[in-house]
Amino acid sequence: METFKRLKEFYWPYKKLMLWSLFFLLFVTGITVVYPIVLQQTIDNVVLENQYELIPYIAVAFFLLMAIKGVATYYHQYLGDLFGITAVYKLRDSLYEKLQALSFRYFDNARTGDIMSRLTQDVEGFRFFLAVGFAELLRVFLLITFSLAVMLFYSVPLALVTMAAMPFLAVVVFKFDKRVHPAFQTIRKSLGRLNTRVQENISGMNTVKSLSREGFEIGRFSDSNDTYRQNYLFTSKIWARYFPLMEFIGNICVVALLAFGGYLVVNGSLGLGELTAFFSLVWYILGPLMNLGFIINQFSQAKASGERLLEILDAEEDIVEKEQAKGKDIKGHVSFRDVTLTYVADDDAALKDISFDAPPGKVIGLIGSTGSGKTSITQLITRFYEPEKGEVLVDGKPVSDYPIKNLRQQIGFVLQEPFLFSTSIRENIRYGNPDMPEEQVIDAAKRAQAHEFIMEMPEGYDTMLGERGMGLSGGQKQRIAIARAICINPSILVLDDATSAVDMQTEFKIQQALKEVMKGRTSFIIAHRISSLKHADEILVLEEGEAVERGTHEELLQQDGIYRRIYDIQYQDREAIMEQAN
Repeated sequence: METFKRLKEFYWPYKKLMLWSLFFLLFVTGITVVYPIVLQQTIDNVVLENQYELIPYIAVAFFLLMAIKGVATYYHQYLGDLFGITAVYKLRDSLYEKLQALSFRYFDNARTGDIMSRLTQDVEGFRFFLAVGFAELLRVFLLITFSLAVMLFYSVPLALVTMAAMPFLAVVVFKFDKRVHPAFQTIRKSLGRLNTRVQENISGMNTVKSLSREGFEIGRFSDSNDTYRQNYLFTSKIWARYFPLMEFIGNICVVALLAFGGYLVVNGSLGLGELTAFFSLVWYILGPLMNLGFIINQFSQAKASGERLLEILDAEEDIVEKEQAKGKDIKGHVSFRDVTLTYVADDDAALKDISFDAPPGKVIGLIGSTGSGKTSITQLITRFYEPEKGEVLVDGKPVSDYPIKNLRQQIGFVLQEPFLFSTSIRENIRYGNPDMPEEQVIDAAKRAQAHEFIMEMPEGYDTMLGERGMGLSGGQKQRIAIARAICINPSILVLDDATSAVDMQTEFKIQQALKEVMKGRTSFIIAHRISSLKHADEILVLEEGEAVERGTHEELLQQDGIYRRIYDIQYQDREAIMEQAN
């Protein structure tokens, strides 16, 4: 029950809905137990006493009871569902808000399919127990209590004999719960892994097909699917092992009832109608008790789901905003002071003692091999990660002194692989500034050299994009992402290999446009092409997280180091090849 206590804040505010639902459940259960009493009266007072004139009255009374039960059932079910869906509405919102608050470190280790499984199937499993499972548990308790009370009223000895095997049934149910709960935890985890496999395959379908790895992916999915199947079959075996035992114990109760009850009827200690009512009432007890396994099944699934949801809610937010943080306009003066960053404990540092100063309007170029730490520098400016050592300053203040939203709203990011949403091109461009006027959206697109190809599309700026910008080339996606960055009018601009997917001519046009955009803004250009950053005020050459060279384009060419070698590969070797071709 600890899981339900910890999630109490989400459903307890709506306890009135639950209590009203249970109030109507009380009516439904009470009327259900009246049925055997009506049957007993009909047999003993009408059939055996030949008082057939009472039948119309009994029929009308029975009809009224069914009508009342129908109305009560409607309100019980509706209010129960309303309670469940309202509670998980708040829970789902909180989970989504939590995911927005978690840092990149969490998502570095999380699997998309597993997160989706938690926010859909696990939330739904928890909702179902709130709406149905808990009420079913109470219904079992009420039905057993009411039925036992009537049975004791009819005959205490017969009730005691009939109920003698019930403690054994309770023990079996308890053992069943202890076995089935861990099994359902395993099922939930394997289902999350299965969803992850599907999500990764669909997202990477281009890669799968281009490398002809369909067979390999089918095999991996089949393995995950088989693991899920095996886990589910293991749970089914537990169910199949315990349910017949519960049914066997229940049948012992029925045999005891018929044997001893028949003896009492022959002796005249019990009426035939009372025995018939007894037989109905005992199934009102045995049925719910055997059904208790199903309810425990639901409870176990809900508990396992709740535990997986709590893992998200309890996840540590390592990027915490200070209470005294105050928002203000940023001029864009960025400074790094002996900054060291390690993504994973006991792993090699991604950045080692990085220091530089970038006054407003200055352009910093970052170049180096993959994994050298280029992107890590820009992710520290936006406070996606916290440095292990050193300080990252913006306008002379540590980035932790700014409200996170205020800081990031003034930094424009254009990534190497830009993400576009499944909406119109216009909405993608002004995603960071939803109220931007149409003319400014068009101006931003023109600066990014995107306006021309947008107007060639069937619906222009109203063209709807597919998932992740499906339907656009890599260069078109990057130009829309550049326009999106321009729209927020950032003080700091980060171009993470932003022109890698465009041809040389388009790159030149974009660079000319960006020169105007970068005026007065601190800009960071991450690139593999020297042509993209040779105009920078300072270039840092990174190698294994260290700044091994720094200076202007001309200064670095004179050093005859890594930068010079990159230049020779990109320019001189290319010129030699062109000469040979001529």
